[in-house]
Amino acid sequence: MIRKLIITLSLITLISCSVADRAPTTPNGVNWVESHSPKQGELGISYDKFTLDNGLTVILHQDDSDPLVHVNVTYHVGSAREEPGMSGFAHFFEHMMFQGSVHAPNDLHTKLVDAMGGDLNGGTNSDTTKYYNTVPANELEKILWLEADRMAFVLPAVTQEKFEVQRATVKNERAQRYDNAPYGLVWETTGRALYNPEHPYSWPTIGYVDDLNRVTLNDLKAFFLRWYGPNNATLVIAGDFDKQQTLAWVNKYFGDIPTGPTVEKDDKQLVSLDADRYVTLPDNIHLPLLQLTFPTVYVQHADEAPLDFLSQIIGDGKTSLLYEALVKSGIAVQVGASHPCQELACTFSIYAVVNPASGRTLADVEAIIRDTLAQWQQQPVDAATLEKFQRMFKAGTIFGLERVAGKASQLASGETFFGRPDNIAYDLARYGAVTEADIKRVYQQYIASQHAVVLSVVPHGAEAMAAKEANYQLPEPQGPQPEQLVTTDVVAPAVNSEFDRFIAPDTGAAISIAMPKSWQFALNNGIPVKGISTNEIPTVSVLLTIEGGPLLDPAGKEGVAALTASMMNESTQIRSSEQLADAIESLGSRVSFSSGGRSTQVSVTSLVEFLPQTMALVEEMLTKPGFKESDFGRLKQQTLQFLHHASKDPKSIAGNTKRQLLWGKGTRLGVADGGTLASVESITLDDIKAFYHSNYSSAMAKAVVVGQVSEADAQQSLQWLQSWSGDPITLPDATPGVSDYQGQIVLVDHPEAAQAVMIVGRTAPAFDATGTQFKLGLANYPLGASFTSRANQLLREQKGYTYGAFSRFAGGKQQGNFSLSADLLQQATGDAVNDTLELLTAYAEQGPTAQEVETMRSAVTQGEALVYESAGQKASLLRRIQQFNLADDFPAQQQQIIASIEQQELRQLAQQWLDPKTMWVLIVANADSVKADLEAIEGWTVTTWTP
Repeated sequence: MIRKLIITLSLITLISCSVADRAPTTPNGVNWVESHSPKQGELGISYDKFTLDNGLTVILHQDDSDPLVHVNVTYHVGSAREEPGMSGFAHFFEHMMFQGSVHAPNDLHTKLVDAMGGDLNGGTNSDTTKYYNTVPANELEKILWLEADRMAFVLPAVTQEKFEVQRATVKNERAQRYDNAPYGLVWETTGRALYNPEHPYSWPTIGYVDDLNRVTLNDLKAFFLRWYGPNNATLVIAGDFDKQQTLAWVNKYFGDIPTGPTVEKDDKQLVSLDADRYVTLPDNIHLPLLQLTFPTVYVQHADEAPLDFLSQIIGDGKTSLLYEALVKSGIAVQVGASHPCQELACTFSIYAVVNPASGRTLADVEAIIRDTLAQWQQQPVDAATLEKFQRMFKAGTIFGLERVAGKASQLASGETFFGRPDNIAYDLARYGAVTEADIKRVYQQYIASQHAVVLSVVPHGAEAMAAKEANYQLPEPQGPQPEQLVTTDVVAPAVNSEFDRFIAPDTGAAISIAMPKSWQFALNNGIPVKGISTNEIPTVSVLLTIEGGPLLDPAGKEGVAALTASMMNESTQIRSSEQLADAIESLGSRVSFSSGGRSTQVSVTSLVEFLPQTMALVEEMLTKPGFKESDFGRLKQQTLQFLHHASKDPKSIAGNTKRQLLWGKGTRLGVADGGTLASVESITLDDIKAFYHSNYSSAMAKAVVVGQVSEADAQQSLQWLQSWSGDPITLPDATPGVSDYQGQIVLVDHPEAAQAVMIVGRTAPAFDATGTQFKLGLANYPLGASFTSRANQLLREQKGYTYGAFSRFAGGKQQGNFSLSADLLQQATGDAVNDTLELLTAYAEQGPTAQEVETMRSAVTQGEALVYESAGQKASLLRRIQQFNLADDFPAQQQQIIASIEQQELRQLAQQWLDPKTMWVLIVANADSVKADLEAIEGWTVTTWTP
């Protein structure tokens, strides 16, 4: 979570607000602060800003383009507000805030949002904790009631039992995201090496296990009372709502919550190193990694923008210094540089994932990085490069405004850190003013003359591979001071409301949910095109789909379709890879070829003003690929090394084994889209050329266009496609599913696993829009499709076995499958599998309850308000219509089925398709730790499997 926030922060700075001449009428207790609209021709976000008498800041942004609202409550508290020895409190309480409050007990908040068809979640980073909901517009009052209740009434509802379950859940999350993930401990290790133990960024947001084990319920309650008052919070409401009514609701539900303790902003806490600190991290990996991390400034510092541009020059994309020095030469399979910024301090990081086949050591790579930077310092930064970065920054900013959730997040962050919600115009001006001299200066000041943490991530037992022998001993995390411990019961302050908070608000008047209007035409060569015109942001997205993809891989050459798509992203007959990347980036556009499933896709995003130039580059890539031997050798070697890497990753192992259990080891579907080590090794450049010439055919292509373009504009932009030709291709028949492993627990031994990966699965029907497969999705909704489903509630909320458990029926044109998956505490694997099988057995026998059916109807029906908001969502809808030859009104047909399907039919579907005896259970774990417990499960046999 922390890295995502840091990226958002790089977009945040100051801007003066244009203020209305007169303050709007507000309820008593609501104080108008300012109203802001971007100036003519200026990019930004309009808003109205208010405060309540208790200190709560309220920001409203109206956007009626979709019938939905987004509510974001951001508290200015993250792990940086914790004390040494008491890490993870902010994140732990994020979990506790979903456990229910006095008037919305026992997960009612989540259950209600699920029933609305809405989305909700929370997130904690070093500097903030936020809770956010996106729901149909007529549910706004109910969301405000819920958010106010957990701000003021969560503590009395917290029990020791809930506390212990969430303690286990947080430890599961840590195991899943940190301990069991390749390179998962990189940032935690870097923080410990860079900062002293008292620095608030020295410990991870998720906390240390010892601290999580030590914390008491009263410790956590005291932390909440210190930081979660309304005066330390910002409430942002964005979307389709009535302003005066919304202010009245905000005042009603939040206005009588008592003010919390005073909160002052923390001082910046910059650091410097007196020498390079070399640290070694052994990990369960195949590809060694070297990372250099330099301390720099803080968010919104004057040097942040040039440092960001410096990171792009050094390690962002194919035109960067390190790509040329390390990736093109085959020394590294991946490089990068970034300048993540936080409220109190920023860092500049450079990394390289080294190719073991190159024969180069991490010491060699460090020397190459330092030499490359020293040589660059003598070279100029041309004006075209600066203009490219500025255009990329502008395009990224515009795309970030596509959804109300993105705009609300920016408003919340701007207010929380700077007291000014809309900072976009200032940011564009700030980044637009960066000069060559600025970039050279910050390089000299923060990189060339500074020391760094040099981290070597190496395979277990291969510590000698480190760039240098470790010269810095990581300090042990500190324990809490006695005065920090809470020894008395913590009681929340009373809230005196003039209304009954136990009465949930009614849903508002029904909203109109309509599928966006689309248009269609066919090019002269028969390519069908569907599109939707929008007017929200000046962007266009184009998706070209060529049916076939990995299905057309020759036997023994699995992965050729994926490798061909990768080659299409490289050089053309006109430009080198670097020249092509530079041309695309200079427009602020994105073009990507990829291949997976049963198709190859070309995905394009562009600002409207640069669409013609972007499409000219797409034409060049599609019709004049370079297919150079140097590109092929590099990409093939990268693919082989990433396949080696995947063989160490428990999730990748589970995914590959799942394919084999569903479709058989000897079939194309039984092999990952990217192939195997043996199949990729056998692929030649001639194979790539043959695949392209045989299978990149206009007869198999369909196109989708979404954005600020008319049908006529789209026809003009795609005119060049009419000269593309090709013959129809016969695709392989459907691969029959395998049923040999029904009733078995398939165990894959992974000795270094920190968790157990579980997948329960079977084959199922192929996709249909209104038939059995669609109805199976409805039957599965109560079982595992949402946070409040039976699977997640049992395995996460009640038992604490996992960070999350979900199930789904997935279907393509020819095949389908069911899976229920979770990452489990390894020591609880046997109990978790047994409980899962009992859960499935009960559901197969009884089906959903009447209440679960009604919740499903409400959730899926109202949820349609959220599914057409972004260009990606609209493009996905049109692509599905094309792919499966659906009627344009198929969503309306689905709504009729949802409204009329009977509980008995859903029960029959559950009986037929969800009996665990028709399934297998896949476990990837340390076999010595779990096998005995799995063998004790009655009625199931354990089979050891080698993928």
